[in-house]
Amino acid sequence: MPIRAISFDLFDTLIDAPVGSAPIRSSTEALHAAVAKHCDLALDTFIEALRAVDSEFRRARTARGFEVATEERFARLIEQLQLDRPDLPLELTEIHMGVIRSCVRVPAHHVEVLRRLGDQVPLGLCSNFSHSPTAHELLEEADLRVHLDPVAISVDVGLRKPRREMFDAVLDGLGATADETLHVGDSLRADVGGAAERGMLTAWITRCIPEPDAALAAFEGPRPDFVIADLRELIPLVSGPG
Repeated sequence: MPIRAISFDLFDTLIDAPVGSAPIRSSTEALHAAVAKHCDLALDTFIEALRAVDSEFRRARTARGFEVATEERFARLIEQLQLDRPDLPLELTEIHMGVIRSCVRVPAHHVEVLRRLGDQVPLGLCSNFSHSPTAHELLEEADLRVHLDPVAISVDVGLRKPRREMFDAVLDGLGATADETLHVGDSLRADVGGAAERGMLTAWITRCIPEPDAALAAFEGPRPDFVIADLRELIPLVSGPG
């Protein structure tokens, strides 16, 4: 069946967001500095409290496929620290998202790739992310937003991939059936497994995967229909014979 629509993941698919130790340390230290203005709190204690909050949400929410908004995460942290500062969750959210924005990199050719693909089929976004304004800002700044409609972000839907509701959200906007829509993403579980379960075609992009062969061998879910290293490889899938 021909591909009549494409859905994209955001991070490490359309844009690259390093998640190594340096960005994480930078964010944690900046968050701690903001909180420490209001209480005597050691960095190690702050990290311990943040890990406890993340563990709590993981057990109660994310492990069951529910999204946790960044501001809600920080609101719970401030509650745990017993601080009466209702303004802090928003401030911490802005700090954390600022670090993320400073780390992203957009491959220069992606705008042209999306333009060429969008000339042939409708394109949408289906991404797990905990802060919708930042996702939209990143897309706008990269000149990618104009090519994507609909944009389904987990924090808006309330659920995370691989939950089928995330894929339903983008399919409804694309106006294509699942079996004629290709979902492109870097996560075997969330993108390939979730989209395949929904009945969509799948393309696994390995540009940011350190050892793709080992990752695929260890994955127990469905095999991707296509394995690509670059978004350019999608163009012949849409326009070429077959």
